[in-house]
Amino acid sequence: MCDACGCAADLERMSGAEQVKARSNRLRGTIGDELLEETAVFSDDAGVILKFHGVYQQDDRDLRKQARKLGLDKHHMMMIRTRIPGGMVSPEAYLAHDRIAGAWGNGTLRVTTRQDLQLHGVLKGNLKQAIRAINDGLLTTLGGCGDQERNIMCCPAPWNDRLHHEINLTLAALVSGLTPTTRAYSEIWLDGELAASNHPDPPDTLYGERYLPRKFKTAIAIDGDNCVDIYANDLGLVAHAGDDGRLAGFDLLVGGGLGRTANKPSTWPAVAQQLAFVQPQQAVETARAVVAVQRDYGDRADRRHARLKYLVADRGIDWFRAEVASRLPFALEPSRRLRWGPADDHLGWHAQGDVNHCYGLFVENGRIHDTETSGLRSALREIAETLRAQLRLTPQQNILFTNLSDGDRTTLTAILDRWGVERSESLPSAIRHSMACPAYPTCGLAVAESERVMPALIREIALVQREAGVAETRISYRMTGCPNGCTRPYLGDVGFVGTTLGKYDVYLGGDTEGTRLNERYMHNVKLEEIPHLLRGPMFEYARTQLPGESFGDWCKRQGVAQLADRHALVEVTA
Repeated sequence: MCDACGCAADLERMSGAEQVKARSNRLRGTIGDELLEETAVFSDDAGVILKFHGVYQQDDRDLRKQARKLGLDKHHMMMIRTRIPGGMVSPEAYLAHDRIAGAWGNGTLRVTTRQDLQLHGVLKGNLKQAIRAINDGLLTTLGGCGDQERNIMCCPAPWNDRLHHEINLTLAALVSGLTPTTRAYSEIWLDGELAASNHPDPPDTLYGERYLPRKFKTAIAIDGDNCVDIYANDLGLVAHAGDDGRLAGFDLLVGGGLGRTANKPSTWPAVAQQLAFVQPQQAVETARAVVAVQRDYGDRADRRHARLKYLVADRGIDWFRAEVASRLPFALEPSRRLRWGPADDHLGWHAQGDVNHCYGLFVENGRIHDTETSGLRSALREIAETLRAQLRLTPQQNILFTNLSDGDRTTLTAILDRWGVERSESLPSAIRHSMACPAYPTCGLAVAESERVMPALIREIALVQREAGVAETRISYRMTGCPNGCTRPYLGDVGFVGTTLGKYDVYLGGDTEGTRLNERYMHNVKLEEIPHLLRGPMFEYARTQLPGESFGDWCKRQGVAQLADRHALVEVTA
């Protein structure tokens, strides 16, 4: 066990990242000094601390081979991730990101599966002014990455009722209660050295000097709608409504996480387990207690074994519950029964419960850019400038435009049509329920393509669904370029996980409620063989499904291994 400040820990036996955090002076490190250097990249130690500030160092992997041939260094650049609790973005903040993408980035924005915005291609020399511009839009990158609480997710639906209002109040309180208290961020990116001399750091009673052993993810769902994939989080809060329609409390789930390391059976994806029920006013204090247990007992020697899911697996949920309870001045209540329906993607037109409307726009793989056929980025810029509607980013990488009047509906539709942006309502089901991570060329962990190959692949799969007679059936498809699971592929009806260039493990058997892990159906499938591989199960599902049975549930009932025996070898060699 190590205490909150890390003083009792033997740093020599800890991971390198732990040692860097311990000597970082509350997330300062050498970032400030290195910003003044005319270099294209930060040092490795500074790179560890940069993540806490929402920045990843990357390089363009498409250019690596050419650079080596010419004897040049890698083309280094930065990815900036903005923390956006619940995905709520003002039009001013969105337009700030759009300007940054054009002035200092690669001309695109990206909606992430945690309701953040990412900017790619920012050079080191432009990093400080880009982050300053984000903060001028009243958002921050602190907490976008790093071994701390990441962006807290929440159902993006803008329904105008008491329940959602009170949930949003809890969200704001959680953000405040789980954000580090260091002033390093403002000193480095905003205020400069004057702030350092006049305003010393307040004590950080939650994170101490070394923060957490690994990243920590939290989400809020509403009982009945798991659009945030609550079971994939270290900590989940499921809101329950009382008979009066107000917030009655939260069921807490702990120990979810989908990342794993290839060929390391000691790592695995896991769904969260129920911990307890708490009253609304107890939510923040209980969340802090959960984080504190992970801080004190999480594995600081092996980062591959450092997530909360491994602590829960090693010690057991009963031990974890008792440890959390010992840190609270009130008793934890027994968990309540959770009722889930198919997760809502919130696309299309919806009434908000007042006189206004919202529109959910599909953004393929979260990438906002202009192409020869669609001016999506230009359309979104015009919508933000003209309608001044608040945007909400969804966990499926899409965007909701909220608080639209009847007249705004007509204007928004006209803007989308003028820029050639396809409406969500007209999309084939397979495309509408697909997601892919960025992978190549920016992600250093990618071993296979994802975002760049998914559009063509999912359209071939949509044809298979249509030929099988299940074109309108909701089947989710999720692709990642490595086993880390950024698009939550292990919870999809169908998951594609990159194993090497051009090959993927194919998973089947998740559920539409997002509560169950799928299973590996076939190993190392060539990209071009995937649509044909799915034909057998898809056609058999169309013939033998029970009334209302989802594709994932059908795969689970049939047995994924048995399906592989019946279809996989035949399909690949056909």
